[in-house]
Amino acid sequence: MLKKTGIAAVAVLALAASSAGFARDQPGADWISKDAAISKVKALGYDAVRLEADDGRWEGEATKQGQFYDIHVDPHSGALTRNELKR
Repeated sequence: MLKKTGIAAVAVLALAASSAGFARDQPGADWISKDAAISKVKALGYDAVRLEADDGRWEGEATKQGQFYDIHVDPHSGALTRNELKR
């Protein structure tokens, strides 16, 4: 009986942890829209911007002058917080 209770407790904890991670991959209520974030990135000269909510920010890829970048965008201001050239 004690073994079954322990297994059930571990299963509940695993489910709670996965649910918390999922919630961070959804846009927050106070975030700028995905379209607004894309517009801000395009205003910086990037093309073909693709973003998704991930780890509490907008994250994705874009091109600029024919080069590909991994980008992060602040979900509140729309500021570009990472633009790493892909190799």
